[in-house]
Amino acid sequence: MVKGYGSSVEKIGHNVVRNLLFQGLNQYSLDGKKVLVIIPDQTRSAPIPLFFKLLCEILGKETRQLDFLIALGTHPVLPDSEIELLVGMSAKERSELFPNVNIINHRWDITDELFTIGVIPGHEIETLTGGLLTKGVPVRLNRRVIEYDHIIICGPVFPHEVAGFSGGNKYLVPGIAGPEIINLTHWLGALETNMQIIGVKNTAVRRVIDRSASMVHAPILCVAFCMKDGDLYGVFIGPTEDAWNDAADLSSKINVIKVPHSYQRILSLPASRYHDLWTASKAMYKAEPIVADGGEIILYAPHLKVISFTHQETILKLGYHVRDFFVKQWDLYKGYPGAVLAHCTHLCGAGTYENGKENPRIRVILSTGIPREICELINLGYYDPNEIDPEDWIKRDDEDLFIIQNAGESLFLVNNR
Repeated sequence: MVKGYGSSVEKIGHNVVRNLLFQGLNQYSLDGKKVLVIIPDQTRSAPIPLFFKLLCEILGKETRQLDFLIALGTHPVLPDSEIELLVGMSAKERSELFPNVNIINHRWDITDELFTIGVIPGHEIETLTGGLLTKGVPVRLNRRVIEYDHIIICGPVFPHEVAGFSGGNKYLVPGIAGPEIINLTHWLGALETNMQIIGVKNTAVRRVIDRSASMVHAPILCVAFCMKDGDLYGVFIGPTEDAWNDAADLSSKINVIKVPHSYQRILSLPASRYHDLWTASKAMYKAEPIVADGGEIILYAPHLKVISFTHQETILKLGYHVRDFFVKQWDLYKGYPGAVLAHCTHLCGAGTYENGKENPRIRVILSTGIPREICELINLGYYDPNEIDPEDWIKRDDEDLFIIQNAGESLFLVNNR
């Protein structure tokens, strides 16, 4: 049973969150159990300090062990200083208040850190994906999922370019997964395309994610919540799919913004929490549906100087292209990681590739700390960030210009979608 509350107009205070957590967690017998809480990293807008403290206070004494695992996917490992910022507490404070609580980085790239919980055979992949993929895949997750008695997923739900909506079992896959299932789900999302997936609950990717999660033997509880402009608007606690479903319904109301028509030019300013283009690309994904055919989107983020902390060299080799550029030349690209291929087509956006000619639907331009020569190498446009004053652009009287500030979590759609 889901315990929760959500509103599309009213923020939730800390006391309400505390009461909801007490009610939701009391449904489960966690006394004397080893409990693993999976949380997002700093690239997600979330009051993790609040949930960390409350979960430690509520569960710290009754559980035999309470640990937190950061669902990094392929994101870089967080040093101690960033972990302190993530949970809002220094290592010294944690050792004094919660001496038995550990915080662990997920490592997707270390074999000994992973455990194969099962295999999804080819015929089942074909059914789950509607025939988009047909090859089976091993599901490897962080080995701690077999070492704990109970798992709690704690994280926000937003519209998402790969899974439709983030959150829920996505904290398992790709959050704490190994490379095979990470690559499959991301490439599957690219095959479906961002425009068809984002803001949709029932997607092929979500079906594969949920099937993977069903292989975990430990009971899983989900604390799913919804954010808008840095504030909490909903918290739902219960079985993962149910809590996630309620949160996704609320997210579709508070994180989707309808506009009257499409625009020829979008100036999108990624939120400061994104430190490489890999994560800041969300500022493009969430705006792609409102860019008119033949239009352009400018990602303005002078602080960005890195394409990807993890995958930079591979992206420099591939460049950014429409989906069919890769699909129709599959023999050339099938050896590259699916997650990287997916990112490279998602950021380029929709388009066609016919008779050796690539025709993107829109033009994507970087106005960042990434130099012009690199932008040209990776097949993206360049705009000198020194020549853009966002405040000046905001003042312009231009019906074909739309400006998105703090971009990356709200999805923009034309009103008739």
